Amino acid sequence: MSAIRNIFSGPYLDRVSALRKDTDWYAAALTADSARFVAYWSLKPLIIDTPPARAALLTRADLPEGALEQAILLGKFQGEPVFAVEFAGEEPSGFGQHAVFGDLRLIGGSLPADEAGLLAYARALLFWRARHRHCGTCGAPNVAIDGGHVMRCSQAGCDTQAFPRLDPAIIVLVSHGEEALLGRQPSWPAGRYSTIAGFVEPGESLEDAVAREVREETGVEIGAIRYHSSQPWPFPSSLMLGFEAEGITRHVHCPDGELEDARWFKRSEVGMGTPLLPPPTSISYRLINDWYYRGTGRQLSDEAAIREQQRILWG
Repeated sequence: MSAIRNIFSGPYLDRVSALRKDTDWYAAALTADSARFVAYWSLKPLIIDTPPARAALLTRADLPEGALEQAILLGKFQGEPVFAVEFAGEEPSGFGQHAVFGDLRLIGGSLPADEAGLLAYARALLFWRARHRHCGTCGAPNVAIDGGHVMRCSQAGCDTQAFPRLDPAIIVLVSHGEEALLGRQPSWPAGRYSTIAGFVEPGESLEDAVAREVREETGVEIGAIRYHSSQPWPFPSSLMLGFEAEGITRHVHCPDGELEDARWFKRSEVGMGTPLLPPPTSISYRLINDWYYRGTGRQLSDEAAIREQQRILWG
């Protein structure tokens, strides 16, 4: 089970990081007939929504004038150079009848895995660039260098450089025998519960962050901690670091008020569809599903399919 990659991750791209400083190579790649472009507007990627959905990989001829000026080099995708471009102002059109700007969080699971990862990477870089248009030291405008992967201050004598940053966050499935500890935030759909998560603080190890977040959000103390997997999560710029942990205390309360509720759910309850779980594209679902599989030998998707068949059969 653990060998399966989470969505938005995987070796889908040659990032050609050694070529980012080569301005001649960048210019040639940007104007090559084989170059492809993923387009964003309002942090939504352009996709082709006819089933099966796929990313819209544009050519230079598809782009409006001036679109290449702020192109970010992503790397080589399927052997050819690929860039990210972003449109401002009103929603652009003219890319074809079935080309739409969609929410990557909602559509990522329906895209080919390599294209979903490519769009996630582009979104993270565009989000970072939009928030580093000015120098954090002197306030002067920044200019993009190294294929768009560095923002450098334009003020002579300052030259401060800003690099893409990630916010590390832990996410953990706490279990005790046949039960898993899940919580819900008040803004979520009714009945939805998920694994415990939170950001790593400065000066804190991942293991310490796991124990602290579980204690702060649920009051439960944990023992053994095991790393599970990770997932890039560009909403807006997190790296989710997944763990499993053993609960050594049982009493649950929500001392920091971040969760509306937290409770232990039996494996049988989870298999019956209680509670409502997070989307299958999330690492939280993967953590819950793997825990369920270890105890039953079945996937949660199999259980959902059985329930649907029973609903159709019995009404």
